[in-house]
Amino acid sequence: MNAMGMTKALMEKTAQATARELGPGSDTSVSAVRYGNVMYSRGSAIPLFVRQIKAGKPITVTEPTMTRFLMPLRDSVALVHHAFENANQGDLFIKKAPASTIADLVSALKELFNVPDHPVEFIGWRHAEKLYETLASAQELASSEDMGDYYRIVLDMRDLNYKPYFSEGEEVTARLDDYHSHNTDRLDVAGVKELLLTLPEIQTELQAWTEVK
Repeated sequence: MNAMGMTKALMEKTAQATARELGPGSDTSVSAVRYGNVMYSRGSAIPLFVRQIKAGKPITVTEPTMTRFLMPLRDSVALVHHAFENANQGDLFIKKAPASTIADLVSALKELFNVPDHPVEFIGWRHAEKLYETLASAQELASSEDMGDYYRIVLDMRDLNYKPYFSEGEEVTARLDDYHSHNTDRLDVAGVKELLLTLPEIQTELQAWTEVK
């Protein structure tokens, strides 16, 4: 986990500690939302790939089999609205999102910009880079509510008592898998293209590209 990830996790823990202290009967509810990189944000590779295509430079890819969640800005805003409307004390909300491999993302962009022969340069893994993104652990999912498009992870309000785990063999979590970009819905190249075309930034870039060509 990098510095940004650690600080985000710390803020989640701070919010949960505050919610636990306030308690369910408080007039103030504290909840949080969690999501990965937003498409075309500063943390997204998409604007970098577009700039490289437009400049005629090779598209730089670290590892083509890596997967990343694909979440438009509108979905992150909807997640916040969902939390405002549905949050109980200490809830953590996660928006379910599709993912794709970096290779399919690059192929989709090349097709959209009609540059099928544009070069791709594989530059190797960056420091601390992960093969996939994880949005929820198996332990968190064991205490979650599936709300269709969202997961609600409920804060454990019980007093901390570790005795049952040692003396009674209490099961800590159900046997679930983490929720990550390798096991979520996987978009193919056509699906990525369709999603990219819904982004205003991509529409603007394609219009400018067509005018230049």
